[in-house]
Amino acid sequence: MVQNLPVPFDRRVWLECRALVAAGYEVSVVCPKGPGDPSYQELEGVHIFKYRAFPPITRQVMFLAEYAYSIVATLLGLAKAWRRNRFTVVQVCNPPDVLWTAVLPFTLLFGVRMVFDQHDLCPELYESRFESAGSLPYKALVLAERATYALSSHVISTNESYRAVAMRRGRKKPSDVTVVRTGPDPEKMRRREPDASLRRGHRHLLVYIGVMGPQDGVDLAIRAMEHIVHTRGRTDVALTLIGDGDAAPALRALTTELRLDDHVVFTGRAPDDVVKGLMSTADIGLSPDPKNALNDVSTMNKTMEYMAFELPVVAFDLVETKVSAADAAVYATPNDVAEYGDAVLALLDDEVTRKHMGEVGRRRVEDVLAWRHQIPPYVGVYDRLIGS
Repeated sequence: MVQNLPVPFDRRVWLECRALVAAGYEVSVVCPKGPGDPSYQELEGVHIFKYRAFPPITRQVMFLAEYAYSIVATLLGLAKAWRRNRFTVVQVCNPPDVLWTAVLPFTLLFGVRMVFDQHDLCPELYESRFESAGSLPYKALVLAERATYALSSHVISTNESYRAVAMRRGRKKPSDVTVVRTGPDPEKMRRREPDASLRRGHRHLLVYIGVMGPQDGVDLAIRAMEHIVHTRGRTDVALTLIGDGDAAPALRALTTELRLDDHVVFTGRAPDDVVKGLMSTADIGLSPDPKNALNDVSTMNKTMEYMAFELPVVAFDLVETKVSAADAAVYATPNDVAEYGDAVLALLDDEVTRKHMGEVGRRRVEDVLAWRHQIPPYVGVYDRLIGS
């Protein structure tokens, strides 16, 4: 079960589905629809039941409506999956942390067990968007998270920081929490010949790929471009932003306000071939996630994707970003836009260092971070639960 992205667009969930199918498991998915998606489809042996997605959230009160809608829609999807073929384990992917309520009838009536695949720390996610730690909604999210932990037979964490939270805040035993990173596929994410036209007449190209929400720092990347172009006078640099999210309209307006329309382009969600072309042409990948309670302990998929394409990374100095990228990135003081922009320019002017960092990142992906290294611990969770 996943609520915040459709499958197979949610790359982590799709990799998990394929790993389970390859190991002999039968897999169904309940998730929202993407544009033009059918209500049901079978894809590579995975049965996918989809419901209409909830509109983008712009106000705090809409979280309650989204949660209620997600519970009902997910429950109906589970009932359809159950009618097709009875299941023994349900994997709940957050956010939000209220989907356990849709699983509860199957747990109570049929003994279905629940696995919690924790993609985000929802209390910290709320805090990063609304700066309301200690408020009633924040406390409610902590309670919802604790309920999800308590009802889970096993917790899958994306990194060691999340695992520590599951053991501390969720009171899970170490043996009941497994780290499964969202590693890139180095065979599919491989640098090819650059396409000079994608630079749009500029000497250098920067790229950002990922979600564009208030907590993702895309506004900081745009302000860093203002520093690069208007303060440092570097008109030879372009930035392409790949992805979408509820902050995208405001980000486009900010680009125009800062007189950067000649330098910054938004692609929206782009097909794989377009992404590969841009990543293979770019000089640097940007991970502008600001330091906050969520980002500091979260693994950023975009960072590892840049590394797979041999791109050096410029990021802020965050705990888990340094765990992922190590020497494949340079790190600016958190949330310092001018220092971030200057770090970008220093790399652009040092081709030898860029190439070396790109090679370091690619090796790290192949040897440590790639999804193939995550499959054994992930499938092992189900083997232990089901006893196969």
